[in-house]
Amino acid sequence: MSLPKKFRCLIVDDEPPAREVLRRYISQIPILELCGEFGNAMQALIFLKQQQVDLLFLDIQMPQLSGIDLIGTLKHLPKIVLTTAFDQYAVQAFELDVTDYLVKPIQFDRFLKAVMKALPEHEPLAPVQPALTGAEPISPSFLYFRADRKMVKVFLKEILYIESLKDYVKIHTTRGTVVTKHAMTALEAMLPEESFIRVHRSFIVALDKIDSYTKEEIGIQKKFIPIGKIYRQQVLKDLNGKQLLN
Repeated sequence: MSLPKKFRCLIVDDEPPAREVLRRYISQIPILELCGEFGNAMQALIFLKQQQVDLLFLDIQMPQLSGIDLIGTLKHLPKIVLTTAFDQYAVQAFELDVTDYLVKPIQFDRFLKAVMKALPEHEPLAPVQPALTGAEPISPSFLYFRADRKMVKVFLKEILYIESLKDYVKIHTTRGTVVTKHAMTALEAMLPEESFIRVHRSFIVALDKIDSYTKEEIGIQKKFIPIGKIYRQQVLKDLNGKQLLN
């Protein structure tokens, strides 16, 4: 199963507690990868001339070089989310075309909204709880998808099956359907392997929602989903291993 693209993040803030909060928030979104953090903008400037990042969390008031000044020195700008204790820079910040402006103390739900704005439309988010020390990582309980000009929460336990529609996918759930622009392979990589299985180039099904199956198809709530030839051997092996039939 191929892994989805990770979005490289950089934190620039002269306050260690503020960096700690952002570091913890980033760790709870699997699609984000923290590639560095700095306590001043001069160090960040050197790093950004050598490394490419996708998303920059940037404080404004810092010694030597402010966050606003740093933006002005960069030729190739990543997506930028300003993080500051002051709201008087908001107008100036948005004139610089930043993605969002967060005022400290930053709450996780507000942080999440900023990340949603920064990522491409087809990328889902899967916020998860941090795993306990020494325990296996906890699978996400829901994903967010962009549909009808808003981010829609889809609980994994409610998904029946997912259907590919060229550049879009149709997520069938116990509460209805959600249509979103997304690549099927990338979505497959976001789903926990123990709960979902790809059975056809156009279908992914939830294992616990399967009512019946044969060598050719799977039944879920009166819907019969074909098993593709290239998937058949592995699908039947996995389903027999789950002992869905006596």
